[in-house]
Amino acid sequence: MRKTHILIVDDELSVREVTQRYLEREGYTVSVAATGTQGWQLIDGGKGTYDLVVLDVMLPGLDGFEILRKVRAGSDLPIIMLTARTEEHDRVEGLERGADDYMPKPFSPRELVSRVKAVLRRVQPFQVTNSGDAIQASGILLHPDTRQVLIDSLNCELTVKEFDLLWFLMRHPKQVFSREQLLEQVWGFTEYIDLSTVTVHIHRLREKIEKDPSKPKRLMTVWGVGYKLASE
Repeated sequence: MRKTHILIVDDELSVREVTQRYLEREGYTVSVAATGTQGWQLIDGGKGTYDLVVLDVMLPGLDGFEILRKVRAGSDLPIIMLTARTEEHDRVEGLERGADDYMPKPFSPRELVSRVKAVLRRVQPFQVTNSGDAIQASGILLHPDTRQVLIDSLNCELTVKEFDLLWFLMRHPKQVFSREQLLEQVWGFTEYIDLSTVTVHIHRLREKIEKDPSKPKRLMTVWGVGYKLASE
């Protein structure tokens, strides 16, 4: 059985060495890159090779945010961002761009290992049941068996987690779920996870299924409570 493969992209030798040592002690296969350019080449050239990336923000060549943008253009590859910048807006920017977690430097290697485990647990493939039954709501037709989504009869390309989130909400139309409940039901784990993960995925989903994402008619916010899918 293939070991989980983690890529560390960081320009600090000490960070690479310590992080690699701690992760390998846990049984992971670890590769490293010292620049953003090298890191992106490894990611882009080895699609499907890596199960998670530990990615520094400030890197020679491509910075971490640019690599994150490139990855998220077509992949749900789990990414934990590292940065010496502790301002809240930097953290929020990373999460909004699609990071799965965010750790400020300096950090405890043991905590990083725990967060790696947590992210890997929650990105395990979501178990879609009744896979042969298409479901429909609010002009959306979803086929679980082929993971195809049609919006007003037009094909809609979703990432894995966007599909899983939409499928869950379509199974429970009009029912309101908090972000905590969605984390538990769709991601399957809530430890070490920022609630912004749900907010970001809701935002991305609206960009794809709503005619006007700023005025959603399908994926609704119930202020102070959570989110629901309209039945009509």
